[in-house]
Amino acid sequence: MKEFKTIDDILDFAIDMEQKSIDFYKDLSNRAKSSEMKETFLSFVEEEIKHKAKLTKVKEEKIFTLGEEKVRELNISEYVERTEPSPDMSYQDALILAMKREKAAFRLYTKLASQTSNPELENLLLSLAQEESKHKLMFEIEYDEVILREN
Repeated sequence: MKEFKTIDDILDFAIDMEQKSIDFYKDLSNRAKSSEMKETFLSFVEEEIKHKAKLTKVKEEKIFTLGEEKVRELNISEYVERTEPSPDMSYQDALILAMKREKAAFRLYTKLASQTSNPELENLLLSLAQEESKHKLMFEIEYDEVILREN
């Protein structure tokens, strides 16, 4: 497991996660069964781009204050979805992976928010967590409407 020694390490990790989400949702938009879901995935791409920009701004402005001892307690590996999309992944598997990724992102941002004493940053991170939770719900609805109704 990677050890995070600084706030920049954590922010770099979160920024990288957002980039992976951008790439993931672009791929899912190409696999979408309906034009509506294609547009939904593309809107998630835009959301993840905004998340990445917010995190980059936080890093560049150095507004995140967190003691080193708390960095070691984050256990970020618990919040990372290890499964990667594959070219032959079914739509059902893609939706399941998307739900898991959004849940992991929610947990990460919630944990990061609990570790800061900066109220503005805490609000930003909780806002990002809430957005990830909404994404997960959208995937759950899609799964229910497309996958469960097909079976």
